[in-house]
Amino acid sequence: MFLPQEIIRKKRDGGVLSAEEIQFFVGGITSNRVTEGQIAALAMAVFFNDMTMDERVAFTLAMRDSGEVLDWRSLDLPGPVVDKHSTGGVGDVVSLLLGPMIAACGGFVPMISGRGLGHTGGTLDKFDSIPGYTTVPDNALFRKVVKEVGVAIIGQTSSLAPSDKIFYGVRDVTATVESVAMITGSILSKKLSAGLDALVMDVKAGSGAFMPTYDKSVELADSIVKVGNGAGMMTSAILTDMNESLAPYAGNALEVRGAMDYLTGVSRPARLHEVTMALCAEMLVLGKLAANETEARAKLQACLDNGSAAERFARMVVALGGPADLMENPDKHLERAPIVIPAPSLKSGYASTTDCRGIGLAVVSLGGGRRRAADPIDFAVGLTGLAGLGEKIEAGQPLAMVHARTQEAAEQAVREIQAAYQIGDAAPTANPVVYRTIRP
Repeated sequence: MFLPQEIIRKKRDGGVLSAEEIQFFVGGITSNRVTEGQIAALAMAVFFNDMTMDERVAFTLAMRDSGEVLDWRSLDLPGPVVDKHSTGGVGDVVSLLLGPMIAACGGFVPMISGRGLGHTGGTLDKFDSIPGYTTVPDNALFRKVVKEVGVAIIGQTSSLAPSDKIFYGVRDVTATVESVAMITGSILSKKLSAGLDALVMDVKAGSGAFMPTYDKSVELADSIVKVGNGAGMMTSAILTDMNESLAPYAGNALEVRGAMDYLTGVSRPARLHEVTMALCAEMLVLGKLAANETEARAKLQACLDNGSAAERFARMVVALGGPADLMENPDKHLERAPIVIPAPSLKSGYASTTDCRGIGLAVVSLGGGRRRAADPIDFAVGLTGLAGLGEKIEAGQPLAMVHARTQEAAEQAVREIQAAYQIGDAAPTANPVVYRTIRP
């Protein structure tokens, strides 16, 4: 029998916790054997004294085991169960493309995704902009759609990793979120509870990234790969650039439109395409659906070219309650903002840097994100035609088009976009889109 305060004291004094101590403490979070004050104290002790990789694995597994763990074996799926997770960004519509693309290549993707946090858009909010689409199906429907369509993108159910939800809530209000050990546990416990064979992690680096520096992004990616594999799930991480919006658009219904344009081949923005292909190829290789990256990329390009990826997206939307003609008639179903105005550049030159976080926050202030968890979202608002870094811009030329509900909100967003772009005299050196891949 352990005492919570003794476990806290041990970590406070820089000790290494045993797997049993960690299991006892994490198990006590949902049974109320551990108080909120004790959770906060342990979080602060971990924040300052960190966790070894073994502690991180034990912590992650204990979080996973605090609730239901999905098991796909009984469905006898003819392919691997794979997923990807992103640390979040602006204009990051990858999940909407990747799920259907992997399904078209023979994988099964039970993607349990989140809502928007801070300046980053949430995949769930994007799907909520599709009328009728249920992001909270019951388990039977979730399993049915994964089996029949190959992909289902839904919201986190309360039955998966419940200790993490409580622990995260305490970290959020006690200034202990920025611990790589605890971030690793939070992300991976949810993914492990989804019963995955393999996970590819998209860790962002840059001004719109969750981690404050490139080195911190590398540290997080490295931790996730080691702990994911240590917990028995094939895991890789790819570091990708978030110094500018990933797609040239941001906002919920606008991103759904962009995703459908990508899948149907109407337009495939280069940066978005590069990140999507890199993540998908890694997933196919990890899931043994392709022998190597070259073969994986060829398969993925084929499923885009022959329309099978677009068809999976359409089937998933219908299976989860959305309209059957969404692809053909997006305007009939997706809200449009009443006011669309340009955000003109104040000077001529080259787009040299963007405050990517500022661009995300412009979408939030238009009503396309949340300041508080309970805030409603305006699906119609956002930005399109975002100027890319290195682009030559004339004074008066739009840096973006602002889609707004009111004239006042539109003008405010114009000022925020103008402030988010630095216009320089020379073209900047381009950032790579994919920095590096971290494998076990």
